Amino acid sequence: MAPIAVGDTLPDGTLSHFDSNDALQHVSIHSLAAGKKVTIIGVPGASTPTCNLKHVPGFIDLASEFRNKGIDQFICIIVNDPFVVKAWGKTYPNNDSVLLLADGSAKDTHALGWELDLSEKGLGIRSRRFSLLVDDLVVKVAHIEQGGEFSVSSAEDMFKAL
Repeated sequence: MAPIAVGDTLPDGTLSHFDSNDALQHVSIHSLAAGKKVTIIGVPGASTPTCNLKHVPGFIDLASEFRNKGIDQFICIIVNDPFVVKAWGKTYPNNDSVLLLADGSAKDTHALGWELDLSEKGLGIRSRRFSLLVDDLVVKVAHIEQGGEFSVSSAEDMFKAL
């Protein structure tokens, strides 16, 4: 499968999260992004150093600036189960901006064409680190990292692309 690129329509998929009442929810990515301008980031896993200390916090910290530029929603797709994602979300007590969504089997990551095989390191299939700008389901900006790099998908990089 060819990786998703600028001009492509975002593939639909179902991701999971726990809502504020601690109930497990399954949501369609299309239901979250249709008719909206959204930033979607992908991380290899919860609590990995770069994801935990740089990638996700950057989008949380710049959320109001992104909103001033017309971004309606922030989504983070994590290749972990929803219980791990829920626990990881607690490390961001002031996060009211980025919706953390679990892609436990990496099915949706595969649909994007951005899976990363870390089996040699005992981690299985994960996601490449990325950031997307999607406008009404159409990819407008795609920043994809190679391997474990963090050089093009930061919040600052995406903000510059707006």
